[in-house]
Amino acid sequence: MGWFWCFALYSLAGFGLEELFGWLTGGRMDRKCLRVLPLCPVYGLGACGILLLPGWVTARPLLLFLLGGLTATAVEYCMALWYEEGLGVSFWDYRGLPGSVQGRVCLPFSLVWSVLALGLVYGVHPWLSPWLEAIPGPVSWCALAAVAADILLSGVLLRRTGDRDALRWRSRSA
Repeated sequence: MGWFWCFALYSLAGFGLEELFGWLTGGRMDRKCLRVLPLCPVYGLGACGILLLPGWVTARPLLLFLLGGLTATAVEYCMALWYEEGLGVSFWDYRGLPGSVQGRVCLPFSLVWSVLALGLVYGVHPWLSPWLEAIPGPVSWCALAAVAADILLSGVLLRRTGDRDALRWRSRSA
């Protein structure tokens, strides 16, 4: 269940980063990716991808910066493709930004992923990992059921409506 908790908590952290980014830039404050829970799965999957890198990568900061950023960028590209082709919606569009690849990824955000990879591997995860491993099994199974149900509900809503506003859980004025 350790990987589930990594996914869930780093998805929650991603939601927080999205909210902070929206607040700081005056941008959209609605980039929530699930209907009920405040989770952005692209962050959870990106973090898990980074944590799956071999030790010889994570032991070298420059290599981690490069391959961690590349790994998370690949996850972001695949998620954008899944949202667009599989669910019929788009949560972001980086067209016009330097290094944009079909609007799904771009150089500035790839560099952000690289910095986040360093913070994740050298700071957050070593501190958080023992706490995650200590979560009792029944709690983990209940949380897994809740997240899975929300992912399914969100996917159905997106597929049926083709509109990410179907996931909105607060008014636009919030």
